[in-house]
Amino acid sequence: QVQLVESGGGLVQPGGSLRLSCVASGFTLDYYSIGWIRQVPGKERKEVSCSSVDGSTSYTNSVKGRFTMSRDNAKSTVYLQMNNLNSEDTGIYYCVRGCFYGDIWGQGTQVTVAS
Repeated sequence: QVQLVESGGGLVQPGGSLRLSCVASGFTLDYYSIGWIRQVPGKERKEVSCSSVDGSTSYTNSVKGRFTMSRDNAKSTVYLQMNNLNSEDTGIYYCVRGCFYGDIWGQGTQVTVAS
């Protein structure tokens, strides 16, 4: 089946780091843009990062310089390396095929940044 499965979330102290993983199945990862979308209750969804098929990667301003998205197409896996985390990074992170306007979403992985 066509599926995206996130992992790697958890509880981390401010200033810490996490690496999220997203494993794709049922389709060829190379042919699609993949994004990381953050959802916080009461707030709009935020496109944290988007990796396009043309090789470009975009980031929302609040994470620039701290987050890095990467792909390993051979492993059908997308990563989001998150460094110097702060409380504003807290939320459920979804891996999405097609970024914000994508058609396939993962189940999400919770990231909580707190002391």
